[in-house]
Amino acid sequence: MLNPFPDLLTYSLLAPLLLRLTLGLIFIDLGVLKLRAEKSRWITSFETLYLRPADLFVNIYAFLQIIGGALLIFGLWTQIAALMFVILTGAELYIEWRMREVLKRDLTFYFLLFIISLSLLFTGAGAYALDIPL
Repeated sequence: MLNPFPDLLTYSLLAPLLLRLTLGLIFIDLGVLKLRAEKSRWITSFETLYLRPADLFVNIYAFLQIIGGALLIFGLWTQIAALMFVILTGAELYIEWRMREVLKRDLTFYFLLFIISLSLLFTGAGAYALDIPL
């Protein structure tokens, strides 16, 4: 089948850029929320999952999200950051699916983050990144 807009394929490297920037901003926001407004709720969630000391694990998790989000925005080690987010969001997706009362977020939200992370893992950083494809 013919592509209805073949001229737009010239800009195909912009798609990973848009996904990378969006995902990076979302994870930075989620990390900051874990350090501030939602900290007590996440500590309770981690204690429910028997992850102790919960306060330490929440801080580590928040900093991983902030650092990983920044790496995505700059396009540095994009596939490593995406792999980390595939693992983390996959775990959150599983926990949300099995124990809805623990995280209390939308299952669709975690699924979308998981799929975007997986897409970046497969496609790489795209345009305007510090990653250099070999």
